[in-house]
Amino acid sequence: MAEQIMKGKTLFISGGTRGIGKAIVYEFASKGCDVAFTYASSADAAIEIVADIESKFGVKSRAYKLNILEPDTYKDVYKLFDEDFDKLDYFISNAIISGRAVVGGFAPFMRLKPKGLSNIYTATVEAFVVGAQEAVKRMEKVGGGSIISMSSTGNLVYTPNYAGHGTNKAAVETMVRYAAAELGEKNIRVNAVSGGPIDTDALKAFPNYEVVKAEVVRRSPLSRMGDATDLTGACTFLCSDAASWLTGQTIVIDGGTSFQ
Repeated sequence: MAEQIMKGKTLFISGGTRGIGKAIVYEFASKGCDVAFTYASSADAAIEIVADIESKFGVKSRAYKLNILEPDTYKDVYKLFDEDFDKLDYFISNAIISGRAVVGGFAPFMRLKPKGLSNIYTATVEAFVVGAQEAVKRMEKVGGGSIISMSSTGNLVYTPNYAGHGTNKAAVETMVRYAAAELGEKNIRVNAVSGGPIDTDALKAFPNYEVVKAEVVRRSPLSRMGDATDLTGACTFLCSDAASWLTGQTIVIDGGTSFQ
């Protein structure tokens, strides 16, 4: 078992049942951190993860259903969180939307539609704002904390059909900087972790997945696709004392692809 350097700490992350979110949940739990996470619809998967984490790592874990297209319902989820946990140290905004919700948002420029773009903004920026605001109210009670928004390099490197997502990743990174500027006085640090294309189920759902994967492997000096676990180290670092003077920043983890 990994050294439990986060024992006594609590993480709340949105979207923890698969991909990057699930990898983060397991990484923090392995370090002794209690973990709460949200899920969109996979209640069975969430229950299995909670049981597995508590059994393997001896930490407390809970899962809550959340629709990030209705960010205000975060407040109801946090009320449930308060019944299960007496403190909050770290909040990571990770959940994303896909499928019908992004129709008109995941498309070439000339086929973009306001509804799809609006949904992506709601799930990316508004959900971060409300989730972080609620987290701050709880972090203040323990003297500070660390907030992270997951982002992507789609706002740095042209990616076909990604204009809606890329624009909103740029927006949430700007929101991160504003939050950092205003929350520092509360000893709360706010940063973003921007990943290059990561080999997750979400990416596999893209109609041009094989093309994207081949291009990423070609562009990366490391000649491979990113894995969900490649982003967990940056998240644990940003929540550690080693990053105590690091705030308002975006850490890019992309296998070197954004320079090619």
